[in-house]
Amino acid sequence: MNNESEKKEQTGTFFRFEDLRIYHKSLTYINWLQDATILYPENNNSNLAARFNISARNIALNIAEGSSRNKSQFVYYLKMAKSAIRECMVYTTISHNAGLLSDAYEEESRGILMEMTKMIGALISSLQRSNGYSNNGNSHGNHNDEEHDTGNRYDDDI
Repeated sequence: MNNESEKKEQTGTFFRFEDLRIYHKSLTYINWLQDATILYPENNNSNLAARFNISARNIALNIAEGSSRNKSQFVYYLKMAKSAIRECMVYTTISHNAGLLSDAYEEESRGILMEMTKMIGALISSLQRSNGYSNNGNSHGNHNDEEHDTGNRYDDDI
C-alpha cells in the first residue's frame, strides 16, 4: 500500500501542469466540445468541427508545454492558450450562426471560454508578479488582462 500511495503522490507532481485547475478546466471543455460537435455535418468543406476541436486541444497543450519552461516562457505559452481560447470563441460564433450550436450551447461555450480566459489571466499575473515583471512598463504590478478591462485589453498579447 505504501508504494501505491508514493506512486500516486509522485504521479500528481511529476507533470506540474496536472496540478493546475486551468489544465483540468481545459480538458473538461475538450470533452464538452466533442459532445457538442459530434453531430456537425461531415461533408462540411471547412472541417469546422475538426478545427474547433483542434483549437480546444491547443488550450490544454499550450498549458502543458509551457509548464515545463521557465516563467517567462510559461507566460508566453499561456498567452498562446488564450489565443486558442479566442479561436474557440470565433468557432463558437460561426457554429451558432450556422445553426450548428443552439443558443444554450453557445452561451455555455462562451461562459466556459470566458472563465478559462480569466483563470489564465490570473495565472499570468501571478507569474509576472513573482518575476517582478510588468507589461506596461511600471513597477506597480498593474496588469491589463482581459478580465481587468482597462481600455487597453491587448497588453497581455505582446
